Amino acid sequence: MTGIATDTGGDGTYVGAVDQGTTGTRFMIFDREGQVVANAYERHEQYYPEPGWVEHDPVEIWENTRATARDALASADLTPDQLAAVGVTNQRETTLLWDATTGEPVHRAIVWQDRRTTDRVEELEAAGRAEAIRAKTGLEPDPYFSATKLEWLLENADPVELERTPPADVRDRAAAGEVLFGTIDAWLVWKLTGAHVTDVTNASRTMLFDIHAGEWDDDLLAEFGVPRACLPEVRPSSDDDYYGHTDPERFGAAVPVAGALGDQQAALFGQTCFEPGDAKNTYGTGSFVLLNTGPEAVESDHGLLTTVAFQRSGEPLQYALEGSVFVTGAAIEWLQDVGLVEDPGETAALARSVDSTEGVYFVPAFAGLGAPHWDGRARGTMVGLTRGTRREHIVRAALESVAFRTRDVTAAMEADAGLTLNGLRVDGGAVKNNFLCQLQADVLDTPLARPVVDETTALGAAYAAGLAVGYWESTAELRANWQVDAEFDPDGDSWDARYERWQAAVERSRDWADDEA
Repeated sequence: MTGIATDTGGDGTYVGAVDQGTTGTRFMIFDREGQVVANAYERHEQYYPEPGWVEHDPVEIWENTRATARDALASADLTPDQLAAVGVTNQRETTLLWDATTGEPVHRAIVWQDRRTTDRVEELEAAGRAEAIRAKTGLEPDPYFSATKLEWLLENADPVELERTPPADVRDRAAAGEVLFGTIDAWLVWKLTGAHVTDVTNASRTMLFDIHAGEWDDDLLAEFGVPRACLPEVRPSSDDDYYGHTDPERFGAAVPVAGALGDQQAALFGQTCFEPGDAKNTYGTGSFVLLNTGPEAVESDHGLLTTVAFQRSGEPLQYALEGSVFVTGAAIEWLQDVGLVEDPGETAALARSVDSTEGVYFVPAFAGLGAPHWDGRARGTMVGLTRGTRREHIVRAALESVAFRTRDVTAAMEADAGLTLNGLRVDGGAVKNNFLCQLQADVLDTPLARPVVDETTALGAAYAAGLAVGYWESTAELRANWQVDAEFDPDGDSWDARYERWQAAVERSRDWADDEA
């Protein structure tokens, strides 16, 4: 936890951001120059009730949100009323239902990584529904998205008992508006303000939202049996009318909550990728490349997603092409889990200690493969092992797999958008690893730029909220804040042969879950 308050604006105010991620919750406070004033973080527990299932406790997430906000403010010797606004960013697609009266979750949240609805997605594909879903939502039908998770909750969550009434079917309660659906942003905004709202970026990840019409879609709601009454109102990402004000009893002051974006769109916003052609890659638990395509929703022919990038009040939706890699930082965590490294910081030195992987290739398909493969039954695979293989080779192969998966996505993006990337802005925890950044530049044959403020997800949420309340006047002002920490230029060596060999390893990982006992 860090915090040193500086009043760069002269009025003693700042902007706060809730950054609720897959492994933990962070609260950050920024000044007018977009610099970090305070930062507090709490991890939360991961639940794995069955193979391929991943769940979170929404109550723990809410309690951590309150704790990190309190700790960040205290660390900088600030009070809540010194915040001009609060923005929210969140792990996308993670799905929950809660009791509208008591505020209690009906079930643990089903995390974006969860694969329990793979069979349902395959039913949709077999029934020929995939193309219609893709046309409206821009998404490739996959367990990743919220719709099938919500359908599962409505069908399988235990009956709920509301005040002075007997238990009743969850779907019936949802149809009466007594049980509410939300992704994590909606849950936190509801807890903070009492408003049941989401923003356009998070709505666009549910597989229930028509990204062209900008509204919930009746046909998709019928397909998944979702009552409209349980859905949040969809609002701009940067909302001049605000989502609401924080409850003083819960937050310490009535602060406008004026912005929200899903984490990857927030990183795009924080990297100031406001114009068509701007691109970023965030290396977190997963890895996500987004290319701003402006007010045009570009359809992908190469397995990418078309998604909403952001919306400001009174302005049209802005769109992006996205390539989703489900496992990035999680691959490095796995190295630690199985004892190959004691700390993620070791990976760079170990990888540098060998000239190559000696033919070892690692496919981090722990949660299936996302873009451009979309194989929910792929599983983590390592090939090319010999008696001479050492942990250094495996560690290097894991880092190379991160770079290769990003190349998968950027190659598809270039084909769809008809352009060649001439640079990529990178952020996220993994980019602190200089070896990985240089490796990525080499594999892509594209220069990388890492910003001074690499917590761009939280920064993007702060920017969206601050713009809405007039703390910042324009996106040009935000662009002026952006500063380069380090640049990585490709070394010029070709990685084509190694990339082709790695793609052969990917083929061996595919459809593996069909053979599980």
